[in-house]
Amino acid sequence: MTTALQDLEQSLQQTLSIKVIGLEAAIHALTIALVARGHVLIQSAPGLGKTLLSKSLAAAIGGGFKRIQGTADLMPSDIIGVHVFDTTRGEFVFRPGPLFAEVLLFDEINRTGPKTQSALLEAMEERQVSVDRKVFRLPAGFLVVATQNPRDFEGTYPLPESQLDRFMLRIELSYPQRDTETAVLERYGGVSVAGSVEAATTPPSSAPSERLAAARDCADAVHVAPELRGYILDLAQATREHAQVALGLSTRGALALLRAARIEAGLRGAEFVSPDDVKAVMPMVVAHRLVLSSEAVLEGISEAAVVQRLAEQVSVPR
Repeated sequence: MTTALQDLEQSLQQTLSIKVIGLEAAIHALTIALVARGHVLIQSAPGLGKTLLSKSLAAAIGGGFKRIQGTADLMPSDIIGVHVFDTTRGEFVFRPGPLFAEVLLFDEINRTGPKTQSALLEAMEERQVSVDRKVFRLPAGFLVVATQNPRDFEGTYPLPESQLDRFMLRIELSYPQRDTETAVLERYGGVSVAGSVEAATTPPSSAPSERLAAARDCADAVHVAPELRGYILDLAQATREHAQVALGLSTRGALALLRAARIEAGLRGAEFVSPDDVKAVMPMVVAHRLVLSSEAVLEGISEAAVVQRLAEQVSVPR
Protein backbone atom coordinates (compact mmCIF):
# COMPACT_ATOMS: atom_id res chain seq x y z
CA MET A 1 0.00 0.00 0.00
CA THR A 2 1.50 3.32 -1.08
CA THR A 3 1.34 6.47 1.02
CA ALA A 4 0.33 9.89 -0.25
CA LEU A 5 4.01 10.85 -0.43
CA GLN A 6 4.92 7.82 -2.51
CA ASP A 7 1.89 8.38 -4.72
CA LEU A 8 3.01 11.95 -5.40
CA GLU A 9 6.53 10.91 -6.36
CA GLN A 10 5.30 8.12 -8.61
CA SER A 11 3.04 10.59 -10.39
CA LEU A 12 5.87 13.08 -10.89
CA GLN A 13 8.29 10.40 -12.04
CA GLN A 14 5.78 9.14 -14.58
CA THR A 15 4.82 12.61 -15.80
CA LEU A 16 8.31 14.10 -16.04
CA SER A 17 9.80 11.01 -17.70
CA ILE A 18 7.73 11.91 -20.76
CA LYS A 19 10.14 14.79 -21.34
CA VAL A 20 13.33 14.07 -19.39
CA ILE A 21 15.32 10.84 -19.46
CA GLY A 22 17.57 9.39 -16.79
CA LEU A 23 16.92 12.03 -14.12
CA GLU A 24 15.01 9.92 -11.62
CA ALA A 25 17.29 10.97 -8.74
CA ALA A 26 16.76 14.65 -9.56
CA ILE A 27 12.98 14.16 -9.68
CA HIS A 28 13.16 12.44 -6.29
CA ALA A 29 14.97 15.50 -4.89
CA LEU A 30 12.47 17.88 -6.47
CA THR A 31 9.65 15.95 -4.81
CA ILE A 32 11.28 16.51 -1.42
CA ALA A 33 11.61 20.25 -2.05
CA LEU A 34 8.07 20.53 -3.38
CA VAL A 35 6.54 18.89 -0.31
CA ALA A 36 8.74 20.91 2.06
CA ARG A 37 8.03 24.21 0.26
CA GLY A 38 11.75 24.62 -0.29
CA HIS A 39 13.61 26.23 -3.17
CA VAL A 40 15.94 24.27 -5.44
CA LEU A 41 19.26 25.07 -7.10
CA ILE A 42 20.21 22.84 -10.03
CA GLN A 43 23.85 22.87 -11.10
CA SER A 44 25.53 21.29 -14.10
CA ALA A 45 27.35 22.10 -17.28
CA PRO A 46 25.18 23.60 -20.04
CA GLY A 47 23.06 21.32 -22.19
CA LEU A 48 22.28 18.55 -19.70
CA GLY A 49 18.56 19.23 -19.26
CA LYS A 50 18.37 21.67 -16.33
CA THR A 51 15.92 24.01 -18.00
CA LEU A 52 13.81 21.25 -19.52
CA LEU A 53 13.53 19.52 -16.14
CA SER A 54 12.51 22.77 -14.43
CA LYS A 55 9.90 23.66 -17.03
CA SER A 56 8.50 20.14 -17.00
CA LEU A 57 8.15 20.24 -13.21
CA ALA A 58 6.31 23.55 -13.41
CA ALA A 59 3.92 22.16 -16.00
CA ALA A 60 3.40 18.98 -13.98
CA ILE A 61 2.33 20.73 -10.77
CA GLY A 62 0.27 23.43 -12.52
CA GLY A 63 -0.11 26.99 -11.33
CA GLY A 64 1.37 30.17 -12.72
CA PHE A 65 4.81 29.85 -14.29
CA LYS A 66 7.35 32.52 -15.19
CA ARG A 67 10.90 32.33 -16.45
CA ILE A 68 13.83 34.70 -15.95
CA GLN A 69 16.97 34.38 -18.04
CA GLY A 70 19.98 35.47 -16.04
CA THR A 71 22.21 38.03 -17.78
CA ALA A 72 24.86 40.44 -16.59
CA ASP A 73 22.69 43.49 -17.25
CA LEU A 74 19.57 42.16 -15.47
CA MET A 75 18.35 44.64 -12.84
CA PRO A 76 16.27 44.01 -9.67
CA SER A 77 13.32 45.94 -11.14
CA ASP A 78 13.34 43.56 -14.12
CA ILE A 79 12.32 40.69 -11.86
CA ILE A 80 10.39 42.43 -9.06
CA GLY A 81 8.42 44.99 -11.06
CA VAL A 82 8.09 48.77 -11.14
CA HIS A 83 5.58 51.54 -10.50
CA VAL A 84 4.28 53.10 -13.71
CA PHE A 85 2.01 56.10 -14.17
CA ASP A 86 -1.55 55.17 -15.12
CA THR A 87 -2.94 58.08 -17.15
CA THR A 88 -6.54 56.91 -16.78
CA ARG A 89 -6.32 56.79 -12.99
CA GLY A 90 -3.91 59.69 -12.64
CA GLU A 91 -1.61 57.82 -10.28
CA PHE A 92 1.32 55.43 -10.13
CA VAL A 93 0.40 51.74 -10.01
CA PHE A 94 2.62 48.76 -9.41
CA ARG A 95 3.24 46.49 -12.37
CA PRO A 96 4.45 43.09 -11.04
CA GLY A 97 7.47 41.44 -12.60
CA PRO A 98 7.99 37.73 -13.34
CA LEU A 99 8.78 37.12 -9.66
CA PHE A 100 5.03 37.01 -8.98
CA ALA A 101 4.45 33.40 -10.01
CA GLU A 102 3.78 30.16 -8.20
CA VAL A 103 6.73 28.55 -9.99
CA LEU A 104 9.68 30.73 -11.00
CA LEU A 105 12.41 29.31 -13.18
CA PHE A 106 15.53 31.47 -12.83
CA ASP A 107 17.81 30.18 -15.56
CA GLU A 108 21.57 30.69 -15.10
CA ILE A 109 21.10 32.69 -11.91
CA ASN A 110 24.84 33.08 -11.39
CA ARG A 111 25.17 35.08 -14.61
CA THR A 112 23.35 37.98 -12.92
CA GLY A 113 25.18 40.47 -10.77
CA PRO A 114 25.17 40.46 -6.95
CA LYS A 115 22.68 43.34 -6.78
CA THR A 116 20.07 41.38 -8.72
CA GLN A 117 20.81 38.16 -6.85
CA SER A 118 20.20 39.91 -3.53
CA ALA A 119 16.78 41.05 -4.74
CA LEU A 120 15.63 37.45 -4.27
CA LEU A 121 16.55 37.22 -0.58
CA GLU A 122 13.33 38.63 0.85
CA ALA A 123 11.19 36.85 -1.74
CA MET A 124 12.67 33.41 -1.05
CA GLU A 125 12.56 33.67 2.72
CA GLU A 126 9.39 35.66 3.45
CA ARG A 127 7.47 35.16 0.17
CA GLN A 128 7.04 38.89 -0.22
CA VAL A 129 8.82 41.87 -1.79
CA SER A 130 9.13 45.48 -0.65
CA VAL A 131 8.90 48.21 -3.28
CA ASP A 132 8.79 51.91 -2.48
CA ARG A 133 8.00 51.19 1.18
CA LYS A 134 5.08 48.95 0.25
CA VAL A 135 4.92 45.19 0.80
CA PHE A 136 3.53 42.91 -1.90
CA ARG A 137 2.77 39.28 -1.07
CA LEU A 138 3.85 36.50 -3.41
CA PRO A 139 1.68 33.42 -4.12
CA ALA A 140 1.45 31.02 -1.18
CA GLY A 141 3.04 28.20 -3.19
CA PHE A 142 5.94 30.35 -4.43
CA LEU A 143 8.76 28.05 -5.57
CA VAL A 144 12.09 29.05 -7.07
CA VAL A 145 13.84 26.55 -9.30
CA ALA A 146 17.15 28.14 -10.22
CA THR A 147 19.84 26.76 -12.49
CA GLN A 148 23.48 27.72 -12.45
CA ASN A 149 26.60 26.87 -14.37
CA PRO A 150 29.67 25.70 -12.45
CA ARG A 151 31.46 28.61 -10.85
CA ASP A 152 34.61 28.13 -12.93
CA PHE A 153 32.72 29.11 -16.09
CA GLU A 154 33.45 32.58 -17.46
CA GLY A 155 30.93 35.36 -16.86
CA THR A 156 29.49 33.95 -13.62
CA TYR A 157 29.10 35.57 -10.20
CA PRO A 158 29.25 33.15 -7.23
CA LEU A 159 26.07 33.23 -5.17
CA PRO A 160 26.62 34.74 -1.70
CA GLU A 161 26.31 32.55 1.38
CA SER A 162 23.02 34.19 2.39
CA GLN A 163 21.57 33.33 -1.02
CA LEU A 164 22.77 29.73 -1.01
CA ASP A 165 21.34 29.19 2.46
CA ARG A 166 17.85 29.98 1.15
CA PHE A 167 17.98 27.08 -1.29
CA MET A 168 16.78 23.99 0.53
CA LEU A 169 18.47 21.63 -1.92
CA ARG A 170 21.21 21.76 -4.50
CA ILE A 171 21.00 19.11 -7.20
CA GLU A 172 24.09 18.18 -9.19
CA LEU A 173 23.54 16.85 -12.70
CA SER A 174 26.46 14.98 -14.24
CA TYR A 175 26.92 13.66 -17.74
CA PRO A 176 24.46 10.81 -18.37
CA GLN A 177 25.31 7.17 -18.91
CA ARG A 178 25.75 6.04 -22.49
CA ASP A 179 22.43 4.16 -22.66
CA THR A 180 20.60 7.21 -21.27
CA GLU A 181 22.26 9.51 -23.77
CA THR A 182 21.41 7.07 -26.54
CA ALA A 183 17.74 7.24 -25.53
CA VAL A 184 17.89 11.05 -25.64
CA LEU A 185 19.31 10.99 -29.16
CA GLU A 186 16.66 8.51 -30.26
CA ARG A 187 13.79 10.58 -28.83
CA TYR A 188 14.94 14.07 -29.77
CA GLY A 189 17.23 13.44 -32.73
CA GLY A 190 14.64 14.33 -35.37
CA VAL A 191 14.98 17.64 -37.17
CA SER A 192 11.26 18.40 -36.79
CA VAL A 193 11.46 18.37 -32.98
CA ALA A 194 14.84 20.09 -32.60
CA GLY A 195 13.36 23.53 -32.00
CA SER A 196 10.43 22.46 -29.89
CA VAL A 197 11.89 20.16 -27.23
CA GLU A 198 11.85 22.79 -24.48
CA ALA A 199 8.84 24.65 -25.84
CA ALA A 200 6.57 21.62 -25.68
CA THR A 201 4.42 21.46 -22.59
CA THR A 202 4.17 18.47 -20.36
CA PRO A 203 0.67 16.99 -20.13
CA PRO A 204 -1.14 18.00 -16.95
CA SER A 205 -0.19 15.83 -14.01
CA SER A 206 -2.67 13.74 -12.11
CA ALA A 207 -1.25 15.29 -8.91
CA PRO A 208 -3.48 18.31 -8.17
CA SER A 209 -3.17 20.50 -5.11
CA GLU A 210 -5.19 18.00 -3.06
CA ARG A 211 -2.59 15.31 -3.69
CA LEU A 212 0.22 17.66 -2.73
CA ALA A 213 -1.60 18.63 0.47
CA ALA A 214 -2.11 14.95 1.33
CA ALA A 215 1.60 14.32 0.76
CA ARG A 216 2.51 17.13 3.15
CA ASP A 217 0.15 15.73 5.80
CA CYS A 218 1.78 12.34 5.32
CA ALA A 219 5.23 13.86 5.85
CA ASP A 220 4.10 15.60 9.03
CA ALA A 221 2.95 12.24 10.41
CA VAL A 222 6.45 10.73 10.12
CA HIS A 223 7.89 10.45 13.64
CA VAL A 224 11.18 12.13 14.55
CA ALA A 225 12.79 10.83 17.74
CA PRO A 226 14.57 13.29 20.06
CA GLU A 227 17.80 11.34 19.47
CA LEU A 228 17.44 11.94 15.73
CA ARG A 229 17.07 15.69 16.24
CA GLY A 230 20.18 15.55 18.42
CA TYR A 231 22.00 13.72 15.63
CA ILE A 232 21.17 16.50 13.16
CA LEU A 233 22.42 19.12 15.61
CA ASP A 234 25.61 17.10 16.11
CA LEU A 235 26.12 17.13 12.33
CA ALA A 236 25.54 20.89 12.21
CA GLN A 237 28.00 21.46 15.04
CA ALA A 238 30.56 19.25 13.33
CA THR A 239 30.44 21.44 10.22
CA ARG A 240 31.01 24.55 12.33
CA GLU A 241 34.05 23.03 14.06
CA HIS A 242 35.57 21.33 11.00
CA ALA A 243 39.12 22.49 10.28
CA GLN A 244 38.48 22.72 6.54
CA VAL A 245 35.20 24.68 6.83
CA ALA A 246 35.19 28.46 7.25
CA LEU A 247 31.39 28.73 7.51
CA GLY A 248 29.32 25.77 8.67
CA LEU A 249 25.66 24.81 8.59
CA SER A 250 23.20 27.43 9.80
CA THR A 251 20.10 26.84 11.89
CA ARG A 252 18.05 27.21 8.71
CA GLY A 253 20.21 24.53 7.14
CA ALA A 254 19.71 22.16 10.08
CA LEU A 255 15.96 22.69 9.83
CA ALA A 256 16.06 21.97 6.10
CA LEU A 257 18.01 18.78 6.79
CA LEU A 258 15.35 17.62 9.27
CA ARG A 259 12.50 18.36 6.86
CA ALA A 260 14.21 16.68 3.94
CA ALA A 261 15.03 13.58 6.00
CA ARG A 262 11.43 13.40 7.18
CA ILE A 263 10.15 13.43 3.60
CA GLU A 264 12.82 10.96 2.52
CA ALA A 265 11.60 8.56 5.21
CA GLY A 266 7.99 9.01 4.10
CA LEU A 267 8.92 8.39 0.46
CA ARG A 268 10.27 4.97 1.37
CA GLY A 269 7.11 4.19 3.33
CA ALA A 270 8.64 4.44 6.80
CA GLU A 271 6.82 5.73 9.87
CA PHE A 272 9.91 7.23 11.49
CA VAL A 273 13.12 8.95 10.41
CA SER A 274 16.36 7.00 10.62
CA PRO A 275 19.97 8.22 10.46
CA ASP A 276 20.20 6.68 6.99
CA ASP A 277 17.48 9.07 5.82
CA VAL A 278 19.55 11.98 7.11
CA LYS A 279 22.66 10.69 5.34
CA ALA A 280 20.71 10.20 2.11
CA VAL A 281 19.73 13.87 1.85
CA MET A 282 22.89 15.42 3.34
CA PRO A 283 24.71 15.94 0.02
CA MET A 284 21.74 17.89 -1.39
CA VAL A 285 21.02 19.91 1.74
CA VAL A 286 24.41 20.57 3.33
CA ALA A 287 27.13 20.73 0.66
CA HIS A 288 26.16 24.02 -0.99
CA ARG A 289 25.80 25.73 2.40
CA LEU A 290 29.41 25.12 3.43
CA VAL A 291 32.15 27.66 2.78
CA LEU A 292 35.50 25.92 2.72
CA SER A 293 38.67 27.41 4.15
CA SER A 294 41.21 28.83 1.73
CA GLU A 295 43.59 25.98 2.56
CA ALA A 296 40.95 23.39 1.66
CA VAL A 297 40.24 25.17 -1.63
CA LEU A 298 43.93 25.20 -2.50
CA GLU A 299 44.15 21.49 -1.72
CA GLY A 300 41.29 20.81 -4.11
CA ILE A 301 38.92 19.50 -1.43
CA SER A 302 35.22 19.69 -2.36
CA GLU A 303 32.20 20.41 -0.19
CA ALA A 304 30.82 16.99 -1.11
CA ALA A 305 33.96 15.30 0.23
CA VAL A 306 33.66 17.15 3.54
CA VAL A 307 30.00 16.15 3.85
CA GLN A 308 30.84 12.52 3.16
CA ARG A 309 33.57 12.57 5.80
CA LEU A 310 31.25 14.11 8.37
CA ALA A 311 28.58 11.51 7.68
CA GLU A 312 31.14 8.82 8.41
CA GLN A 313 32.64 10.45 11.51
CA VAL A 314 29.67 11.78 13.49
CA SER A 315 28.31 9.13 15.84
CA VAL A 316 24.92 7.70 14.92
CA PRO A 317 22.34 7.48 17.75
CA ARG A 318 21.36 4.02 18.86
